[in-house]
Amino acid sequence: METQRVDLDQPIWNLSTFTGRLQYYAWITNPLLSIQSESTLFSAKDLVQKYRAGTEPPGTTVTQIRRAQQLYLSAFHPDTGELQNVIGRMSFQVPGGMVLIGAMTTFYRSNIAVIFWQWANQSFNALVNYTNRNAAADISKKQLGFAYISATSCALVTALGLKAVLSQRASPIHQRFVPFAAVCASNMVNIPLMRQSEIQNGVVVTDEDNNPVTKSKYAAFKGIGQVVFSRIVICSPSMVLLPFLMEKLEKTAFMVRYGRYVNAPFQILLSGLSLVVMVPVGCALFNQRCSITVDKLKIIDSEAYEEVKSKYGDNIPKKLYFNKGL
Repeated sequence: METQRVDLDQPIWNLSTFTGRLQYYAWITNPLLSIQSESTLFSAKDLVQKYRAGTEPPGTTVTQIRRAQQLYLSAFHPDTGELQNVIGRMSFQVPGGMVLIGAMTTFYRSNIAVIFWQWANQSFNALVNYTNRNAAADISKKQLGFAYISATSCALVTALGLKAVLSQRASPIHQRFVPFAAVCASNMVNIPLMRQSEIQNGVVVTDEDNNPVTKSKYAAFKGIGQVVFSRIVICSPSMVLLPFLMEKLEKTAFMVRYGRYVNAPFQILLSGLSLVVMVPVGCALFNQRCSITVDKLKIIDSEAYEEVKSKYGDNIPKKLYFNKGL
């Protein structure tokens, strides 16, 4: 009996719902996927391509195909099909983010520590933002450098400025939120600058059948805005709740005695537990295949609308689609 073939272009879960997207992103952002070898990933890509062409090895099961698809989606860019840098993959958000968040919320008292960990976090963010951009929009090395320096400067100015003000005017608990404020501010700078070519030139939007239609700056603003919001949501629970928790715990006899040894590992561990949940939640807030209505396009991006109108005449599609990135 011939096994029924699966359509790899059709998602396993309903991505038009939050629950469906949550299941999907929990599947492809699993931290264990980030430790797979390149040979394993390329073998998965090869199997996916062969399955699409109908030339997969005899006896290949649906389970094997779905596993290959999971590996492929977690590691290869959806626009270019190129293997992503492991540090920039969303599956690396938990191991990478837990160390950075745990360190930023632990070492916030020293200016040197603030400078180092904010720099490390922005370096990590820059790579993640570049890796998960809409690859149809090119960005030069000069633009990359400007975005990196600007975001790092913003994070440092916010962190050191707030630290200086709050150290004189606020209680110690308020000072613990300085890293979170710096992360929020820098995300609002880093992501738009890292994807500035999308804002300047627009992103390619397609019809329902993925046929390119035009480029839209409105789509770029919408996609980038959603990504900024999602990234802040991802780190919020660990960076907002940890300060309250640690303020209480550090007064206990155990932490007074052993805090210098266990404080940082404990906060890194808790950050990791939070990110395991929040990475798929943050990614699932909005569909990666984002849509814009042609009616809004007509109002906000009239130039793009006129191009759509000239191409489709009276049969203009109601919605256009694009990859907003992650």
